[in-house]
Amino acid sequence: MAYIITDACVSCGSCAEQCPVEAISEGEGKYVIDADVCVSCGSCAEQCPTEAIEEG
Repeated sequence: MAYIITDACVSCGSCAEQCPVEAISEGEGKYVIDADVCVSCGSCAEQCPTEAIEEG
């Protein structure tokens, strides 16, 4: 199951830099994860300083 980024995101970009499949991009007000590309590795969630990334 793909990860999702909650409204706690502060748009720091740490998650996008960490994603091995480039599934994360800057959205409007927060980053977003493309569920069709996400491989559910959890690298983004481990990197997030605000714990804004959860399993969807």
